[in-house]
Amino acid sequence: MSYTPDTLARLQADAAQIIARYPDGHARSALLPMLHLIQSVDGYVSPDGIDFVSTTLDLPRAEISAVATFYTQYKRHPTGDYLVGVCTNALCAVMGGDEIWEQVSKKVGVGSDETSEDGRVTLERIECNAACDYAPVVMVNWEFFDNQTPESAAAMIDDIQAGRDLHPTRGPNVAPTFKKNERVLAGFLDGHQNEGPSAGRASLLGRRIAAERGWTGPVAVDVADEASDARGDEAK
Repeated sequence: MSYTPDTLARLQADAAQIIARYPDGHARSALLPMLHLIQSVDGYVSPDGIDFVSTTLDLPRAEISAVATFYTQYKRHPTGDYLVGVCTNALCAVMGGDEIWEQVSKKVGVGSDETSEDGRVTLERIECNAACDYAPVVMVNWEFFDNQTPESAAAMIDDIQAGRDLHPTRGPNVAPTFKKNERVLAGFLDGHQNEGPSAGRASLLGRRIAAERGWTGPVAVDVADEASDARGDEAK
């Protein structure tokens, strides 16, 4: 590993906190947050990072690489300061996602999974942002930018390139950089977890309609009680 002594010491201290969240003997369960920790330092799952995780968790490098290539949030080459993901799946595409992608790709000058020359922006097509009620959606470092248009997405790129703050629709008031958000995903709060709404009006529409009309969901059934009643019936 080629980490400086200071960086290595910070990684070791953070890794110890992550591992401590799991029961003794289950350190391997820390693998996913550990990979986010590596990305918070290197900007991707680097060879040095794989070596560190392998040594720390006593796992084969091949197993770590297999996990890193399975989940799309883990990147295998350096990622820009801002990972801009444009959803072009079904609903977002119908609502204008394809046009947004064309505009953003042309403006940055790169395609999917590519990074601008200045290292500021990495673009990727996303299959689904799990926010269909706000289609079309763009995510920047996993933060939501809802109801986008080609013009608003292009303006977002202008803000990134000019070094201006980005303000997500939901979540923190200002979108953090990729590395900063990766540290949050590793499990270290950044103090912004209570900022902004977590769910907007569109997401809560069904709940409001149900309240207005007096609708309620099915009553929860205690499975253990049901099983006990069934055994009693059989005994009879």
